[in-house]
Amino acid sequence: MVDTTKNTKVFTSYGVTTSRTVTPAVAAKMIAKAKRPLLVVGTAAAEQGLLERIIAISRTLNLPIAATGSSMPAFVGKDVDARYINLHALGFYLPDPEWPGLDGNGSYDTIIVLAHKKYYINQVLSGLRNFSSIKTIAIDRNYIQNASVSFGNLGKKEHLEALDELIGLLEAEAK
Repeated sequence: MVDTTKNTKVFTSYGVTTSRTVTPAVAAKMIAKAKRPLLVVGTAAAEQGLLERIIAISRTLNLPIAATGSSMPAFVGKDVDARYINLHALGFYLPDPEWPGLDGNGSYDTIIVLAHKKYYINQVLSGLRNFSSIKTIAIDRNYIQNASVSFGNLGKKEHLEALDELIGLLEAEAK
């Protein structure tokens, strides 16, 4: 089991509350229990080993993907429900209960973020933390202090191992 709860040193300013660190097991339970989750993927999706894991996470629970930045081309022809949206526009729409969502079926209750630049995603999650009740789960290599819960700061190898563990747990939840 990968220890994803260590090393939460932050390099930006933050408020009085920060995210709680979680293990892949806790993250998997939260994702599986979500009524309407959305996987929000950033530009680092095409990094070595990451794309295959993102696709596996999406396929396991049939999660829709909000492809932000330049990540959309990586999902073309991969048999996943991926749609492009600007990350900052998404952060603006998510707290609005009247927003129909990317698929027209309503707003989301849980956001899972992965493969973003830390300083971009932290700003979007700060808005969600302060102006919505949406749960945010950061399963990235970096500790994201404005998420509801986050992995700690991880090396590349540890991060991929944690994602593999998460995928295995999600597969077990899906059965």
